[in-house]
Amino acid sequence: MILITGANGVVGRQVISQLLGEGTAVTAVTRGSGETRFPDGVRVLRGDLFHPEWIETALHGVEALQISPRAVGPGLGQLLRLAAERGVRRTVLLSATTVEYPAGEARFAAQFEHAEKAVMNSGLDWTILRLADFAANALAWAPQIKTGDVVRGAYGRAATSPLHETDIAAVAQRALRGTLQGESVHTLTGPQSLDQSEKVRLIGAAIGRTLSFQELPPEQVRQGMLAQGLPEEVPARLLGSLADYAVRPGPTTSTVHDLLGRPALTFADWARDNALAFRG
Repeated sequence: MILITGANGVVGRQVISQLLGEGTAVTAVTRGSGETRFPDGVRVLRGDLFHPEWIETALHGVEALQISPRAVGPGLGQLLRLAAERGVRRTVLLSATTVEYPAGEARFAAQFEHAEKAVMNSGLDWTILRLADFAANALAWAPQIKTGDVVRGAYGRAATSPLHETDIAAVAQRALRGTLQGESVHTLTGPQSLDQSEKVRLIGAAIGRTLSFQELPPEQVRQGMLAQGLPEEVPARLLGSLADYAVRPGPTTSTVHDLLGRPALTFADWARDNALAFRG
């Protein structure tokens, strides 16, 4: 049995799908109290892992634990202690490249660094995956693309090497099953550095339209996000990182290829896989 925290996120769902495909039993933990649909055969637990006492009995028979730090928050230390006491053998942490390649506000990288140290000191066999920009973050552009041909945002020249969630999950499920070297850190990125204008163009190619990116002042974008009801942390994370990536692109590594023995999926692959989300 493998337990996935942050199971309702884009990576969590992909990991669950791949594990089920190989016949591995999965427990999905989600904080949401509403209707959340998972594939047949998944054991679903609902609860707040910021206070994880309730999950202790559910750890019986769990072999490995995938941790999304933002889903666990301040409950991480206690969750790791409970896991060790209940006989969990391995943990896989979804961290960020900003621990190794600083970008954005230092407080956010520090949160991931704190989580990494907690996992390393947990007594469990551990694997840390430092993840680049998710290709799926581009889904935030879907409402604009459905209604027009221009995507408006800040820092059009900000460049990252976006990761397809399928690749993240493929590496994560190997680590969870114990087929990757234990006590190891892997920095995962997509295969190609792209700025925001290039990402928008590739989405356009996937849906058969000509799209463009229009740069707006960062403060205008910030205020627009806050007006939508997003917490301050969201624009702070986004705009801080984009500002730095506009000056110095994010890293590009060959780690996905090295670990999986095949090329990493491109952003163009991701755009084709998710074209329906951008069609009006």
